Amino acid sequence: MKITWQIPLRMDDGVVLRADLFQPVEGPAVPVIMSYGCYAKGQAFQEAYASQWQSMVEEFPEIETGSSNAYQCWELTDPERWVPHGYAVLRVDSRGAGWSEGIQDLWSEREILDYRACIEWAGEQSWCDGNVGLLGISYYAANQWLVAATQPRHLKAIIPWEGASDCYRELYYHGGIRCTFLDSWLPRQVPMQYGQGDRSRRHPITGEPCAGPVTLDPDELAARRVDKRSDVKAHPLCDDYYSRVVTDFDAVQVPLLSSANWGGQGLHLRGNIEAYGRSASRDKYLEIHGLEHWTHFYTDYGLDLQKRFFDRYLKGNLAAWENQPPVLLQVRHVDGFRARAENEWPLARTQWTSWHLGADGGFSAASGAQVGTMSFGPGEDGLTFVSEPLSADMEITGPLSAKLFVSSASGDADLYVVLRLFDPQGQEVAFRGAMDAYTPVAQGWLRLSHRELDTALSRPYRPVLRHERRLLTAPGEIVQAEVEIWPTSIVVPAGYRLACSIRGRDYEYQGQVDPARQERHRYPSKGCGPFLHNDPDDAADPALRGPVTLHVGPDYPSSLLLPVIPPR
Repeated sequence: MKITWQIPLRMDDGVVLRADLFQPVEGPAVPVIMSYGCYAKGQAFQEAYASQWQSMVEEFPEIETGSSNAYQCWELTDPERWVPHGYAVLRVDSRGAGWSEGIQDLWSEREILDYRACIEWAGEQSWCDGNVGLLGISYYAANQWLVAATQPRHLKAIIPWEGASDCYRELYYHGGIRCTFLDSWLPRQVPMQYGQGDRSRRHPITGEPCAGPVTLDPDELAARRVDKRSDVKAHPLCDDYYSRVVTDFDAVQVPLLSSANWGGQGLHLRGNIEAYGRSASRDKYLEIHGLEHWTHFYTDYGLDLQKRFFDRYLKGNLAAWENQPPVLLQVRHVDGFRARAENEWPLARTQWTSWHLGADGGFSAASGAQVGTMSFGPGEDGLTFVSEPLSADMEITGPLSAKLFVSSASGDADLYVVLRLFDPQGQEVAFRGAMDAYTPVAQGWLRLSHRELDTALSRPYRPVLRHERRLLTAPGEIVQAEVEIWPTSIVVPAGYRLACSIRGRDYEYQGQVDPARQERHRYPSKGCGPFLHNDPDDAADPALRGPVTLHVGPDYPSSLLLPVIPPR
């Protein structure tokens, strides 16, 4: 394998980005697998994310076999897996990160302009046969949707592996409630900013600093990055600030494999599924798995999917992807996953079933005849409605929604809707999620004043909110609110109970926590990972301070719409 470090790529405004290239030593030009992102391409996965690496390879030792792993990098593919297979791997540090100069402006139009330029540059090099594919997790996935919509000439296929496609709805504000993920994530990116120089980690091969050849003082560094947190806090509605980073899905026409994670509640899951459904690509595929955010990207299972897809769409090997189903689901059971091929999403045979919240605290498919009201305050655990033990196994796979009839004493309210599962002994069953060790079955969020729907995009099973204005209620006024609950999959065994919680704060798993299980994640928590909604400024509005009342009964059929899948 031939390696060229720190190739300069000059952008249209004169800023120089840097890329590392891994390619075959000799032979004809080959397709290029490319990434562009902010995590400093020189950092070793094993050093920068040691706990996650160790936990992953202990469970899946296959990841360490067949490669020296000397070039492993966080959320990027291993060049040693691809170069012998007839590909080149190109890693580009995004503007202002790693060895790339410039003002760092994360999730911005400027990044997409750079990304497009890098793709076109790569496709024109003598070592590239003109075919470029994009591959990477999270940040390396999210921008793929936006750059694909610009339709670069040399871009031939993309694999966005767990990557958001709507920053407002999936990253910054959930149902209109500010998510504080940026507050914990952004400080972790500062050590990777260009100009950290001697303060940064060292490249495991070259020994050079991972964050550039120069060392700037903290004030200079701060001046060279956009304060994304302040920008987002200043724009609580989905206004023109976000318009330049909204994907035009009609323009996404390149072949794509969108890979999502059932446990990705709070980021990525919704984005991969929405982008799959709305993209105009003729050749598009959806795969949904479980476990941690990064795990299956590196396992034999994930690598096989990636190689076969790119062999088909970058090399023209039709047999590599022959008979691949449009949708491949790792259907979740309480004891693991079962692979199943499907033809569409949502599944055509779905039995959409309303499960009602009862005045007696019950949760069932039978509509309640009894009228009732129940109240809770902001920051409280709220209400939980529990079903009877199921008499037979029941599969729930697909998007969900809640229809709630509520009133607020102060004009607004934050609603947290959680679908939960309890075993016959009454213990809650929580799952290893993408970013949290104890993830419930499904979650959704809504700030009541953001309840206005986008009628063109909304479906009964997936309400889409406009987020363009606030609609406060009069004290005691009862309004209907539709809550988007992010998709899920679970086969509920007979004897287990389903439960729905309507809360005034983030979900928290109440069972016993296993420290070893927590160690798999960078943000140990009890159910929401880093995707919390605890910004005191966001919650300071007096309209959010009063209690909220849930109304149930024949005139107020508060319920959840569940995607029940009948046995084949």
